[in-house]
Amino acid sequence: MFVTLGIVGLSMRGFGLALVTAVVLTASHASAASIDLSKPYGNKSGCINKNGQEVYAEDMLLLTDTNLITAASACTFTGKQAKPDGSLAIKAQCEAEGEDGQSPTEFTVKRSPKNAKKLVITDADGNVMGEVARCR
Repeated sequence: MFVTLGIVGLSMRGFGLALVTAVVLTASHASAASIDLSKPYGNKSGCINKNGQEVYAEDMLLLTDTNLITAASACTFTGKQAKPDGSLAIKAQCEAEGEDGQSPTEFTVKRSPKNAKKLVITDADGNVMGEVARCR
């Protein structure tokens, strides 16, 4: 038995199918907007060093799916959580140059408001650590 809905003539079965399709499309669009770290991101010196230390630069910033590396520290991710606003909250253990041991830290990665192809990394206090682009 089919029940039609108004002028459109959409059956209940057709309406349900259209609703499911809309939900699936919305969900896939939301996941497409999430941050993908499967390829490294960095500033110029970070991308140069993506395969290991090749040059030294005070401003080096390299973000991978498991690490955040700067000139003075190396952080290994212990947890990642996608946030509703599309940002990525990351928990990590970091080693600072010249210090013994590791310390826990948190930072956020979000799309740059200036350029959607770039990411902005901020520390737990909201201070911007830098802006990075996908390495080639």
